[in-house]
Amino acid sequence: MCGIAGYFNLRDESPPDRELIGRMVNMIRHRGPDEFGAYVDNRCALGQARLSIIDLATGSQPLSNEDETLWITFNGEIFNYIELRGELEKKGHRFKTRSDTEVIVHSYEEWGEECLNRFNGQFAFALYDRKAKSLFIARDRLGIRPVFYTELNGRFYFASEIKSIFCEPAILRRLDYQGLDEIFTWWTTSPPKTAFEKINELEAGTYLEIKDGLLRKKQYWFMNFPTEFDLSRDLESWAEELHALLVDAVRLRLRADVPVGAYLSGGLDSSATTALIRNFTDTRVETFSIAFHDKAYDESDYQNQMAEFLGTNHHQIKCSYKDIAENFPKVIWHTERPILRTAPTPLYMLSDLVRGNNFKVVLTGEGSDEILAGYDVFKETLIRSFWAKDPDSEWRPALLKRLYPTLPLSASRARFYLETFYKSGLSESEKFYFSHIPRINTTTRIKDYFTDDVKSSLMGYDSVGSFKGHIPESFYKWRQLLRAQYLEARSLLSGYLLSSQGDRVSAANSIEGRYPFLDYRVVELGARIPTWYKIMGLKEKLVLKKAMKKELPPEITQRVKQPYMAPDSNSFFQEDSPSYIKDMLSGTSLKKTGVFNPDYVSKLSEKCARLYHAHLSFKDNMSFIGILSTQLLINQYIDNFIPAASLNKDSYKVWHDFSERAR
Repeated sequence: MCGIAGYFNLRDESPPDRELIGRMVNMIRHRGPDEFGAYVDNRCALGQARLSIIDLATGSQPLSNEDETLWITFNGEIFNYIELRGELEKKGHRFKTRSDTEVIVHSYEEWGEECLNRFNGQFAFALYDRKAKSLFIARDRLGIRPVFYTELNGRFYFASEIKSIFCEPAILRRLDYQGLDEIFTWWTTSPPKTAFEKINELEAGTYLEIKDGLLRKKQYWFMNFPTEFDLSRDLESWAEELHALLVDAVRLRLRADVPVGAYLSGGLDSSATTALIRNFTDTRVETFSIAFHDKAYDESDYQNQMAEFLGTNHHQIKCSYKDIAENFPKVIWHTERPILRTAPTPLYMLSDLVRGNNFKVVLTGEGSDEILAGYDVFKETLIRSFWAKDPDSEWRPALLKRLYPTLPLSASRARFYLETFYKSGLSESEKFYFSHIPRINTTTRIKDYFTDDVKSSLMGYDSVGSFKGHIPESFYKWRQLLRAQYLEARSLLSGYLLSSQGDRVSAANSIEGRYPFLDYRVVELGARIPTWYKIMGLKEKLVLKKAMKKELPPEITQRVKQPYMAPDSNSFFQEDSPSYIKDMLSGTSLKKTGVFNPDYVSKLSEKCARLYHAHLSFKDNMSFIGILSTQLLINQYIDNFIPAASLNKDSYKVWHDFSERAR
């Protein structure tokens, strides 16, 4: 985990702006506080805030090839760098460090853009070619590590976080209403769009190259599924292959020159990851988890049970309503976009616990649900697809009650609610977003709170269709479950779970998360596994449970899945709630930002305050959190943004000034 930043003059050379690159790096020093580095010449500046994990002594960045014609600033890890280094040395390449960063440079020299297909990792990097006067920026297959960019007055700016780009005072900071519309539809924007006007996000599995003043962008990988499955293999065969790949994925992700811990939520995925770590260490694994004062969200009994079963040295932090309310503004500062749930906040606290125990790296179970169909949205898709074939059937929609047997309603009311909710869009099975229609219908209700001016500005904008550009041609040949998996991975996984709940809240405390389930080999295997071995009946992730049966107790493999959630609006209506909440939602503040109708928001706040101890609808909870987080975002990034001071030259571990050499 590091922070990268820089700029590139598209056409003309100019004296380097050393002050700017110093501000850009300093703005994201939380991502890499161990050391700082910079490269500058009359065309390009590269900055680095480094979190030292591999090759602590000689892995400083920016780093070059032998003749100093290629320079790189890199965020992330190339886990198979040892194997690639051996291959490159046989081809005549010579190395001066033991870092994975240098492997990228030589791989690019040897294979060009094709090197991306050889990397097993999580990364975002920028490579500057002094001879060709070109810039090459790439992002990993699943979008684990972020990179943002914009262009202004003939200069291209990029960074790991938007706040770094905003250190250039000429770049305007304005909310993008279309981006906000997408967040209030999909929970995330559709890249390259972000929550800010003219600030772009490089898509997952994509690279861009700037040469001769032209920008070229290409997607080099996407999550692909077969149209037909291999019927010659049984569940045991698939489970064995999955287990073997997960073992190797964990092995690679334990490569570090610092201690590595693990998140242990008490669920199947994190338990599997932690269990597999034990294959590679003789010492007790250090594990970390969140407990909640509110028992409705608490899984500490399962966490403690697994910690005892696996023999880990377990660390736990307990999260209260007050903790969520107090830390929420810090989380929005790091997410750099509105969010619809408070779930990232306890994870922010968890990464602080990890850092407080002198760890920099943790393995987590993220990605398993998308790859192996663990979410309820996938079961809903199977039921709705089956129902759509006979929409007048009396018994097909009754399957929904089996999926949600504990709704706090009478049997007749529960059935009426489920049928009404999930029947929406039943005749639209050909739409690419068919699987997500129920979720979209709930989320888009937040837009009822927009002011008339915002609604008018969005008139005719198709936020639902915003992800259509990410849909491959083969998509419509896949089964509905596979379409749902692709859409979930392309939207929520990359844009929210790996961002607001992943990279951003871990980087906030200088922690690197690693994800064995998102090893591209595991992802590609998961795509090939027949759907009936992922979900059989309404039992999810059958193949993973089979793969881990010998290493986990039945209490974990057979437990009912509990999605990770945190208390939402009720966190903000306790007696000791922070004062910023009323300030952000006051009529004066709402009128000033002009995004939400003050009267509507006032009624929502009154309702939340009145029913904070009771059950609020998903729509009300998401609306409140979405409005509050948007108000905070505007306050922090538009009304009161203060760029960091520039680093002085003595702050840099490495400083390469080629403009001075040229003179």
